[in-house]
Amino acid sequence: MTVPARDYSLTGPESQRAIERGLADAEWYRSPIDPARLAELHQRSDLRAGIDVVLWLVLLVGAGGWAWVALGSWWAIPAFVVYGALYGGAADPRWHECGHGTAFRTSWLNELVYFPASFMLLREPTVWRWSHIRHHSDTIVVGRDAEIVFPRPIDVRAWAVNLLGLTSVPALVRRIVRHACGRLDADVAGYVPSQLHRRVVWEARSYLVVIVGVLAACVVTAGLVPLLFVVGPTFFGAWLMAFFGTTQHAGLREDVLDHRWNTRTVYMNPVFRFLYLNMNHHVEHHMFPSVPYRNLPALHGEIRDDLPEPSPSIWAAYREIWTAARGQATEPTFELDRDVPESVSSTTRAAMSVEHGGWIDVCAVADLVPGAMRAIDGSDGPIVVCRASSGEMHALAGICTHSRRVQLLDGAIVGDELECSKHNGRFRLADGSPSRQPVTEGLATYEVQIDVDRVRVRSVPNQASGSTPV
Repeated sequence: MTVPARDYSLTGPESQRAIERGLADAEWYRSPIDPARLAELHQRSDLRAGIDVVLWLVLLVGAGGWAWVALGSWWAIPAFVVYGALYGGAADPRWHECGHGTAFRTSWLNELVYFPASFMLLREPTVWRWSHIRHHSDTIVVGRDAEIVFPRPIDVRAWAVNLLGLTSVPALVRRIVRHACGRLDADVAGYVPSQLHRRVVWEARSYLVVIVGVLAACVVTAGLVPLLFVVGPTFFGAWLMAFFGTTQHAGLREDVLDHRWNTRTVYMNPVFRFLYLNMNHHVEHHMFPSVPYRNLPALHGEIRDDLPEPSPSIWAAYREIWTAARGQATEPTFELDRDVPESVSSTTRAAMSVEHGGWIDVCAVADLVPGAMRAIDGSDGPIVVCRASSGEMHALAGICTHSRRVQLLDGAIVGDELECSKHNGRFRLADGSPSRQPVTEGLATYEVQIDVDRVRVRSVPNQASGSTPV
């Protein structure tokens, strides 16, 4: 019996089917981890991220200088291979981490890297920011995930052709042209909020201006040198992005709510880990996207016993993917068998506190250090009690207004903001208002009282709080 091919578009019948099956915006499994240790792993560093970005840029400029000097000789070939890999390949994890807002501690530094890296990959910033939000909401859920690279069966020939960006990059350029003309694709219009559609159009137009400018420079100089250094490397550098990125999900399960089944962690050497910014720890990243890249190896050590056996090398991962490709060639529903540990509760909620006269006793002041959180139950649902980096105490509704099912206790305190663990949206601790997309609706806040050495929270929310849109 022939199994009909699935429709991987975001506007086909599979999208509605995923919603009906409860797979859309669902609650995902998370490995248990000590909350205090998770809070430590959430810490970001401008210095560490800055060093990594500067080193990448130094290598990029150095490779570009080598390519410039080598123009007209055979040495130009290896020079441009290296330059392209750093431009069109290593830019991908930098784009990714800064898009999540976790690379740097300071928000504007993440944006400073995110936008140039987006252009280097010809990814429209707003489109891909929201595409990636959907990817984390509905990872490898058919009809919902906008970033499923390998529909079944895996097409090995198409993958090989695309190592030089011969299909994916022209598709990106065509979409840029459509958006510049004011025609948004149906899938983009579906996951990008309508109030941002005009921004999408203007971003596409700005990209088109630069692309046309590069092509005009080629005409003026009667050569391809400008294109070899700008835009062109997106094509001939795509091989490194594909080399790493293929290992993330290829050959694994679709339509599951546990990243241990649909995402792969791969052990890599130090050079690969630098180029890929530790994204080889991909199960860990999907489970805890608020943990910055530099702490993913440590996170792996904390939850290692709850994960399937990682691929011992990138070559072992490819052997596994090849097995899946061969199996799906004859049976599209073929799936790799993984040894996933039996799931245990991943909740980190504190026990319900006893209420006294409308106030809930939370904990001792000394037990809630700066950057720490506790969860309690209020009259209207979960409450998360936070101590900001400045030392101030705050209490807010404990469920994210964007993800709806995600407990904010699993997130991170970043300065005076509370970050959701699912999509890295943020709320201001002072009033619950949204401060970073995709969050647009604020949180209710609760009154906090310090009684001698105890933290107490009023069980009913303040009358007006957290309503200011981002």
